[in-house]
This record gives sequence, structure tokens and C-alpha cells, in this order.
Amino acid sequence: MTTSIFDQRRAGLLLHLSSVPGPHGIGDLGPRAFEVANWIAASGSTLWQMLPVGPVGKGDSPYSVTSSFAIEPLFLSLEMLVRDKLLAPSALRAPADLGHGKTNYAKARAFKWPRFHQAFTHFVADGAIRHAVFQKFLRREAHWLNGWCRFASQDGNDPLLHAFLQFQLAKQWAILRAHCQKIGVHLIGDLPIFVSLDSADVSDRPDLFRLNARGNPEVVTGVPPDCFSKNGQLWEHPHYRWSTHKRDNFAWWISRVKIALERFDALRIDHFVGLKNVYEIPSAAKTARNGVWRPTPGRELLSAIQKKLGALPLIAEDLGALTPAVEKLRDDFKLPGMKLLHNAFYGPNSSDLPHRHPRHCVVYPGTHDNDTTRGWWQGLTPAARTRFVKFSGANAKCPEQAMIRLAYASPSNTAIIAAQDVLGLTRRDRMNVPGVSYGNWSWRLEPRALTTQAAHSLLHLALDCGRFQFKQAPYDRLNST
Repeated sequence: MTTSIFDQRRAGLLLHLSSVPGPHGIGDLGPRAFEVANWIAASGSTLWQMLPVGPVGKGDSPYSVTSSFAIEPLFLSLEMLVRDKLLAPSALRAPADLGHGKTNYAKARAFKWPRFHQAFTHFVADGAIRHAVFQKFLRREAHWLNGWCRFASQDGNDPLLHAFLQFQLAKQWAILRAHCQKIGVHLIGDLPIFVSLDSADVSDRPDLFRLNARGNPEVVTGVPPDCFSKNGQLWEHPHYRWSTHKRDNFAWWISRVKIALERFDALRIDHFVGLKNVYEIPSAAKTARNGVWRPTPGRELLSAIQKKLGALPLIAEDLGALTPAVEKLRDDFKLPGMKLLHNAFYGPNSSDLPHRHPRHCVVYPGTHDNDTTRGWWQGLTPAARTRFVKFSGANAKCPEQAMIRLAYASPSNTAIIAAQDVLGLTRRDRMNVPGVSYGNWSWRLEPRALTTQAAHSLLHLALDCGRFQFKQAPYDRLNST
């Protein structure tokens, strides 16, 4: 896959895998994920963007993963394990409340993990643990899998259980991706720039991180005060020891990007600004107010990845402290940046206004860190609301539809819409409030929320705005779902 994915006019849906409907408390790689992919194709879209899919850590945040290589075990589909005869059909019976409402990580874990143990016991009893395919997986992924299994088995579980789960996740992911490729849907992932202190990455390779003799961070990550938070955001991840990464020719980073591109067709690099400068905060600080910006070797890093893996199918999340130096780094590697329409109407000359978008960028109404468009509309100042109405013809009844039209009509080659905006949902349905450490990452689609009517509406808009890429007649695609 090359950067040509961003060279055609396309549309896509922003929806994390955890937000997919399903009967077991959290979205997973089972049948409902295939239904979402089919809906995306039926809407005339060709992109499905997710958040990071690693094992969640503190606050169940996908941006505080406990491994840069492993997949969150809860994404394993029990239905697919039944299909593979590793579970009995009766194992799928679940309390009704797991089948709707928000993602409930605690209840999903309580339901799924005993069944993971059952499936593993069956796998071992059947002798599959000795089969060539599983053994090949263990050898091929040993560079990260061994460290992950040691870290994950600290709770007393058999390390091979965790290897088995990652093996099954890899199988299920490959099946979903093959289906997406068949129907013309490209998967876009998300690569967090930092990793958690409590992670297999730090445990396995502490030399890659700036830790003191007791294993604690010398400084921690975050961003200074901004419109999201008056105290800034204190992420608390350790910073990298770049001298070690350079000495290793960035091997850890290359492996990290390589495995992500085995799962996705393109990646969004979170906090791309951090590849030019990072904000260092004293490890004992209670807020992010008193930090300093330090340079990072992002150019060397991207060059090393490009030399090893070829052209970089990456989106630069270039929001925040964007400087000419960051823009040059992005442009020198021909990476599309991001434009947020929610930011466009607070003044008359914003670069986020649609007519100012370059072709080589990705436009969103808002991302997972923003309010829904309907919630954004409700919080607008009178002056910003007036600008938006004059520019878009929006009204209070359907501001999200006007915003989606602006994104689709933008000169930008790539337009991606959050599922909440497709459905016209309110601020209670937003995914994340930056700087708030609780109550996030739990929004989930209700069953059958993505309707044929909604797909039909987006399909016509994609046709009108030149974002429809299929040779198959559009109505045939709709009827195929």
C-alpha cells in the first residue's frame, strides 16, 4: 500500500472497534464488524478509521495502551471462536444489558475472560498448541510476543494463554481485513506516539525510555494549557531515550509501524507535533502548566521507517502547536495533515475553512476528542454560529448535515465523518473529553443504528461531490446490504 490511498477523492467513517454493536459488552471482530464494513461500502465510502487497538490501560484509554504490538483481547469475537469449534454455542448466551448501551469494560471482561480460558483449554486439549501454524506464529512474532506474554501473565495466567489470544486475534483480524479489501474498504489505524509506563514495551525494553535508577520516569508527557484545559493535559507517559533509538537504527519503531501496517492500510500518527518537539513535564508535577519543549529526531525516525518499509501511508495529526518547522517535516515526507471544521468559524480567516483546504489533507467535522457537531452547535458563540450559518446554510434542526456537506464538498481528497455526526447525536454521545480522566471511551452504537436510509443519504452526497469510487451501480451496492 502506498500513499495513493490519499490521492483520490474518498470518504470514510470514524468509528472505533469498541464502538461497534454486539451482544457481549464491547465491539469486537465478530459479525457486527462485518456489518459495519458493509454499511460503509454501501454509503459510497472507502475508509474505516479506528482508534488505537492495543490493550487498553489506565482509564480504558486506547491512547494509554499496555503494548505497542498486541491487540486488546476484548476485541476477540466469541462468535468466531464458536465457529472454529473452540467454544460451545451455549457460551454465547449473555445478559441482555451487554447487548446495548455504552461499552462496559468491566462487565465485558467478566463475561469474556472465562470463555477465553475455556477456548484455550479446548485448544490445548485438541493438540493445536503443537500445530505448525501456531508454532510459526510464535516464532514470527517472538520479538514482541514473548515480552507481552511475560507482562500479561503477571496476573498468574499461563503465558501461552496470552499467546493463544493474540494468535486468534491475528486470525480474526485477517478475516475482517480480507472482507474489507473485497468490498473496497480500506482500514485506517491510529498510532499513539507515546506508551504507558505500565506496559510490556517499558518492561521489556526499559533502555528505550528515560527512566531513573528506580525505573520511574525522569520527565513525563503532556501538552501545555490550551482551549481544552486551562491546566494543560498531563498524560504521564515516559519520554523516549532517543540516543538508544538512534543507536538501534530505530528498530523498535520500525517493528511497531510494520505490524500496524499488517493490520491497516494507513495510519494516523497521533501528536505528530511530537516528532519535531515534545513537551517535557517534571515527573512530580500535578498539572502540565510548567513544562518545556525539547527537540526530537522525527526526521531521522521517518527516514529510517521509509527506508525500511517504503512509502509512508500516514496521516499527520498536526493539530495543536503547529509551527512552520512541523509543517515542513510533514510536507517533506508528503504526509496529509488534518483540518477540523469545528475550528473554522471562530474568526474570518481560519485555515480550517473549507475553501482553504489543500487537496492533500484529511478533513473532519471533528475527531474523537471533539464534541459531536450537534453538541458543538449548541455551545457556539453567537458570532461563530452566524459565520457557520452564513457559510453553510445550516439550521438548528440539522447542523451536522450541513457540516457533513462542507466536509464532502471540500477540496480535500479525504473526508472522514464520525459515526455520531452521521446519526445526528448529541454531546452525551461524544467519545472523549481531553483532560478528563473518567467517563470516556465508552460510546457505542446501538444495534441497527446505521440504517439503509443513512447510507443512502451519504451515497448521494458522495456521488454529488466526486467521492464515489466504485464501478458497481450505487443502488446495487445498497441492495447488497
